[in-house]
Amino acid sequence: MTQKTAMRSRAGGRSARRAVRSAMNFDMLPGLTNKLPICEVMDGSQVERIHNASMDILENVGVLFRDPIALEDWKKVGAKVIDEMVYLDRGLVMDLISTIPAEFTYHARNPKNNLKLGGRNSVFVPMTGAPFIRDLDNVRRNPMMEDLATFHKLSHMMPALNSSAHHIVEPYDHPISQRHLRITYSSMKYSDKMFMGMTTSPKNAEDVMDMCAILFGEEFMEDNPVTTGNCNGNSPLVWDETMLGAMRAFCKRKQPVLCSPFVLGGANTPASVPATVAQLNAEALSALAYTQVIRKGAPAIYGHYLSTVSMKSGAPMAGTPEISLMNFMIGQMARFYDVPWRTSNTLGGAKTFDAQAGYESATTLSAVIHSGANYIWHSAGWNEAGMHCSIAKFVVDAEQCAMAHRMASGPQWHDFDQAVAAVSEVGPGGHYLGHEHTQENFQTAFFMPELFDNNSIEQWAAEGEVEITERALKHARHLLGEYQEPHLDVAKNEELLEYIARREREIPAVAELNQDY
Repeated sequence: MTQKTAMRSRAGGRSARRAVRSAMNFDMLPGLTNKLPICEVMDGSQVERIHNASMDILENVGVLFRDPIALEDWKKVGAKVIDEMVYLDRGLVMDLISTIPAEFTYHARNPKNNLKLGGRNSVFVPMTGAPFIRDLDNVRRNPMMEDLATFHKLSHMMPALNSSAHHIVEPYDHPISQRHLRITYSSMKYSDKMFMGMTTSPKNAEDVMDMCAILFGEEFMEDNPVTTGNCNGNSPLVWDETMLGAMRAFCKRKQPVLCSPFVLGGANTPASVPATVAQLNAEALSALAYTQVIRKGAPAIYGHYLSTVSMKSGAPMAGTPEISLMNFMIGQMARFYDVPWRTSNTLGGAKTFDAQAGYESATTLSAVIHSGANYIWHSAGWNEAGMHCSIAKFVVDAEQCAMAHRMASGPQWHDFDQAVAAVSEVGPGGHYLGHEHTQENFQTAFFMPELFDNNSIEQWAAEGEVEITERALKHARHLLGEYQEPHLDVAKNEELLEYIARREREIPAVAELNQDY
């Protein structure tokens, strides 16, 4: 090889490496297997104290099941039922929850995006339920179906997000009674990752199950989780007819549900971290046990929504020390029962994407990762106590999840010997920037955030003093410009649209949830 040929070869190699570095990779990251030491703040005797306190609550205080079907179901399995109050013997509870799978695999419509959940396996899921959006112009307004599609597209393109969720924002241009149909279709159409299913009423949940059967097949769903429903409890100690009916729709089709007490610490729980966990644990266990009354072996997830209440204003707070402690403790309780568990991630009460939003979200993210949570919901976009989803924060949160994924995956040892060999080759006083190992590995050796600015203040000023919100919105526009819709089988797509059209004819277009049609 001549010198010129060798030079061209080296230059070509550098050009190829630059091209690879500059091309963005939108492939979903592998599922997170958390290798960090889990933070456990209770010893064995304290776990037992929480467990026994929860069992005492279930046996002696009872749980209100405001649903005649659930009350009859509980009677059939031997529970003590007085009016709407159900008293659960600890032996019955422990027997029932023993059939909940400790681990299972979610199946996406693209099999490359299938994911394990439970044990050390975790997934990141965007926020849902926001009645407002901060859009690509950073304007707070009511969202429409097109805005929901925007978030589903961004979810598809952000490597650390494992799900397109469901109603990330509420689409106000569709009637409430029919909205769940178009939300579910948007989740399915614009991403081939897993998604969540609407549980806003039992009828809505049944529609979601029918749409999943069209997409995946009824028989496939018998043995394979393809979506997730969320059922919120009304703390203290109440489960209502709407949530329980939706739970039945999912469990009968063997699809996972999050059994989620809704905690406002100090308002609907005692003003005590351990006592709050004891109550929440009782609430979650009562719902988890009921999933197995509905169908033995149905996958279910120990859930919760955590906030503490400001005693000054009554407003919910996020990012507080007590929320982190409760996450650590709830993780221990879920592992004690050997069931997967859900938490909430980048929460905050800030009104804009400001320093408060960053601090609140980072505090919670750190606790969530170190608590060993499995289903990590509300991982992108949450602001203003969930009242709006911010596009700018959505993409930054997603990058934070990618950084958490890298950290929790643990140190990479595959190139250790080569890297150590570079020490003797560079020697004292040298530098590694031009070394072959550095050139081959620098892009993957250390995480380089796309959305943080680490340049000098002079360079930052020369480039227009762009703050993170503007930088994030520019990045979101770029992502949307690069978006390519994943292929959806034509026949299945037509069948889904026909189903939606039929159900929209059957369900009156009104401003209330469909309970009857």
